Amino acid sequence: MERKKNQTKKKIVSAAWRLFYEQGYENTTVDDIVELSGTSKGSFYHYFEGKDALLSSLSILFDEKYEELTPRMDPEMNSFDKLMYLNRELFSMIERTVPIDLLARMYSTQLVTRGEKHLLDHNRVYYRLLRSIVLEGQERGQINREIPAAEITKLYALCERALLYDWCICSGEYSLTLYSQKMMPLFLAEARGQ
Repeated sequence: MERKKNQTKKKIVSAAWRLFYEQGYENTTVDDIVELSGTSKGSFYHYFEGKDALLSSLSILFDEKYEELTPRMDPEMNSFDKLMYLNRELFSMIERTVPIDLLARMYSTQLVTRGEKHLLDHNRVYYRLLRSIVLEGQERGQINREIPAAEITKLYALCERALLYDWCICSGEYSLTLYSQKMMPLFLAEARGQ
């Protein structure tokens, strides 16, 4: 039952962000989202107060991407390289499917919200996956053992948010994916194992 509820919510979120990208946020209606997701208006309003509430659901879309990428990674891949792979693939997806103005709007809502800050929810797939890769890397000697796994995970997330924020305020004038491929290894140099 719980799994079906989560699937319904994910369908709504995926449909909404696809429509936001294809026809713009302002031109997308709740009816459009319901139709594309194959759900009902009742289901939509069960999960979301309205279209604006979907702005904070972007983290769900990101987590879905991580769930999709996880089985594709070679278990023998260097753990640091796994982190760089996840970053590259997520940022590539963002560049292709998430309008910059909506990404910026989502970040601004997270800055002023007094309620749940989805981007900082450590129970998300995102944080659980990052932690497991960091711990694996520390066991293998591929990620620095002197820095606690929680700190490395936090640093990684902070670097990603910084790059996304900068890309938003620069109105996407450069490739997020290519720039992060250069910068993430530099930002995380101390986290790399010996």
